Amino acid sequence: MQVKVKIWIEDDEQNLIFGSGKTEVLEYIDRTGSIADAAKEVGMNYKKAWNHIKILEKFVEDDLVITFKGRGENSGTSLTPKAREVIQTYKILQHDIKKYSEDRFKELFQKNGQEILSPKENK
Repeated sequence: MQVKVKIWIEDDEQNLIFGSGKTEVLEYIDRTGSIADAAKEVGMNYKKAWNHIKILEKFVEDDLVITFKGRGENSGTSLTPKAREVIQTYKILQHDIKKYSEDRFKELFQKNGQEILSPKENK
């Protein structure tokens, strides 16, 4: 057995500001160079992906993407250094909380080599 955790960041009114979904959108933008392609990859429409970015930008008070209009090689979208910092910081938080929860789960539920929770054997 294992413990699972999900981490997200909310504002004081409990509105979602940042979490794994917005991280995924930003990472796909970084890979594809396109908000539209990133939205398709994560299964959402362009407007929703763009809205995710705009909500987050309000809280970091900085641009997260730079868009280059036009056609061809000089068009597309790239992440700003601030976007990369936000992604990295979130991933550190996610990793640390996951590690702590796994260690604490073992301390509490797997004492002295015996599991407190375990599936019953079929008899």
